[in-house]
Amino acid sequence: MRSLSISVVAIVACCSLLPAQQVPRAIYTDPPRDSAHPARMEVLHIPSGGVKINGVAYVASGAGSHPTFVFFHGLPGNEKNLDLAQAVRRAGWNAITVNYRGSWGSPGAFRFGNNLEDAVAVLAFLRDPLTARNLGIDTTRLVIAGHSMGGWVTTLTAAKDHGLAGAILISAADMGAVGKMTRAAAIPFMADNLESLAGVTAESMADELLVGSVKWGFADAVPGLALMPLLVLSSDDGLAPGTDALVKAVRAAGNKRVTTVHKATDHSWSDKRIALESAVVVWLGRLR
Repeated sequence: MRSLSISVVAIVACCSLLPAQQVPRAIYTDPPRDSAHPARMEVLHIPSGGVKINGVAYVASGAGSHPTFVFFHGLPGNEKNLDLAQAVRRAGWNAITVNYRGSWGSPGAFRFGNNLEDAVAVLAFLRDPLTARNLGIDTTRLVIAGHSMGGWVTTLTAAKDHGLAGAILISAADMGAVGKMTRAAAIPFMADNLESLAGVTAESMADELLVGSVKWGFADAVPGLALMPLLVLSSDDGLAPGTDALVKAVRAAGNKRVTTVHKATDHSWSDKRIALESAVVVWLGRLR
């Protein structure tokens, strides 16, 4: 009886380890400390539109340059996804997070058009030889990622920047499609997203999207994404049909490097954080 009990316990313990074995070590294990080149955090002030937006660089440990992951937050960005940034760094990547003009203390006024300009400015800043040297950035291995509205920023930016190594969309919101709402419907929707945004009203946000919808939709980005390695993660938040359509269109355009992951969770991936981090880290590890 005792030997049977021990066997049962052993089997249960073994089975309980199986899910953990599928999780990358970077999710749950700190890398060895490199005393000569330790991991560190740097505050960034990035020129864009006549001001300097704020950001943070989570610099990976180790000598030399590292591949770099750049993250764009959503509207307004209450979910910062900093756990994801830390996991990516533990996997050997630098991780950069930024705040658009007029958001979370960055100077200037918040505008959807400015968000797209800010993304371009961030990439130019990181590719500058001085910045790349100071932060240890391998400029040939830049991947951009975004959550919600940040996924829209990532989509439109990646479609025009063919020097990127890849792009990651997390529950991406097609702001061009949002702009096709009626103004009466868009205003209360925008009013729920005003916290931490400067120089903007629900009315001005709705009006900008209504005008921009003709050029800011996911469909407009498809031709530019035909060769871009993509990881598209969706959840049960009502946005999956939009990214599903984008994936279908990009594949039809000839892109054979699209990976999709869907999880039954909310917009913020509240109960699937480990799954989110694992999917991103594994995909980055396979990227060539």
